[in-house]
Amino acid sequence: MKRDDIIEYSLGAGHSEEEGVKIRKKIWFVTALLTVVTAVEVLMGVFLGKAMVDPASSTWAMVKLAFITLTIVKAGYIVMIFMHLGDERKMFKYFILLPYAGFILYLLFLLFFEANALVPALLS
Repeated sequence: MKRDDIIEYSLGAGHSEEEGVKIRKKIWFVTALLTVVTAVEVLMGVFLGKAMVDPASSTWAMVKLAFITLTIVKAGYIVMIFMHLGDERKMFKYFILLPYAGFILYLLFLLFFEANALVPALLS
């Protein structure tokens, strides 16, 4: 017996096969890009860990800066693609992203300047 109360949603998808191919290519590109960025982060962690690089050197600072940069790039790309912020108008993007950017800059300010004030107090 065939049920007539089940709606076949794929029949009303509203796009052609060419658009479907384009969407699938975009999905594969996003998957590949996020996989590559994650693999770079993991390989940096494996080969440039604290045991391999002197924590007091400028190389370690560059490794940490690279981690922060790759993480922010990955998070921004995820927000733009999966949360569909990339499809919005420019001012709406700014309205969403600028407060977060300000908050991140504030946290970095605290990290770099206030941590220097705490280190001598902790060492004494």
